[in-house]
Amino acid sequence: MRKNSKNRKGLVLVTGGAGFIGTNVVNHLIKHGYPVRVMDLLLPLSHNGKLPVWFNRRAQFVKGDVRKRADWERALRGADFVIHLAVYADVHPEYANFIDTNVKSAALLYEIIEVKRLPIKKIIIASSQSVYGEGHYRCPKHGIFLARPRNVHDLDNGRWEIFCQRDGKVAKPVAEHEDDTLDPMTLYGITKLAVEKTALLLGRAIRIPTVLFRYSIVHGPYQSVRNFYSGALRAFAVQGLGGGRIETQEDGGQLRDFVHVEDVAEAHCIALENPKADFQVFNVGSGVATRIRDLAAIVAEETESLFSPISGGTYRTLTPRHSVMDISKLKKLGWKPQKTLKDNVRDYVAWVKNYPEAIRYMRETYRKMVKTGYIVSSQKPK
Repeated sequence: MRKNSKNRKGLVLVTGGAGFIGTNVVNHLIKHGYPVRVMDLLLPLSHNGKLPVWFNRRAQFVKGDVRKRADWERALRGADFVIHLAVYADVHPEYANFIDTNVKSAALLYEIIEVKRLPIKKIIIASSQSVYGEGHYRCPKHGIFLARPRNVHDLDNGRWEIFCQRDGKVAKPVAEHEDDTLDPMTLYGITKLAVEKTALLLGRAIRIPTVLFRYSIVHGPYQSVRNFYSGALRAFAVQGLGGGRIETQEDGGQLRDFVHVEDVAEAHCIALENPKADFQVFNVGSGVATRIRDLAAIVAEETESLFSPISGGTYRTLTPRHSVMDISKLKKLGWKPQKTLKDNVRDYVAWVKNYPEAIRYMRETYRKMVKTGYIVSSQKPK
């Protein structure tokens, strides 16, 4: 077993560390004095096959695939901690890739640690609010219930809200809590639930402290401009900077939790050092519910758009109406979001201004999502 000096913090391996959240996590780890190694495949979806110019050169880099045993073994040499962020989250119908990248990779990680008897001290694995599915709602008369996904007939006719099945009244969303019943509505969400169960089971079995983070919608610099399959801020910022009209989906009344990536990165550093995080699942969000139309208005102001945002009536299939986070559990570890929504918008707009090619990638992604039926136009008269 290797020996560390008392003053040396353990080496942290960050998979997907050249990506959006990974870049910020790496920067914060280095700021906190950790030596860092990054393993990333640099796929075209997020990269062009090369390390991004903003990659922190104080971190080691290993090009590797989390689906391959040899790459894991090479990257794990000398590591003390693992933050597993590498993920497949595209809308392409490469279904097996969701399983291999999001679930099997984690099982492989624990298997190698056990077989090789590696002295890994803690593992943090990225999950997502997608495990909640449509989530829980409250009817004033009939109480809280787990909502089912909205049906296509309602969406086609502009019936956006969740209704109580007993009296047909509009129900209000309840903030998602880690102990809620989970009902993911996409393959991505299913794989995130599967990796949570896999990691906690294997972590306990081989006594490797394991932490799961369910991210809400994360904002900030370094978010790839090469794909736009998710993230309203990316689309709104590019539309506004490009001189176009910012357009929301549905009626713009969806509630979301937006959190700054620097706050997310800091949560990882806290979890690494706090044993109270071990074998726990945490929501990582701002704890603030924001309507999409309000986000659009802030972006329009920040980009000095000449137009007021509009709601075009399009919708995304298999997408919850509202998604609100309860972050009280993570705050008990001493973590608290420091950034506001305006900080999120300002920081991202300032960064994406440097990439005018983003509008081309946005249009290509949206054409693809319309073609595959992921984005649909409501039949409700305008």
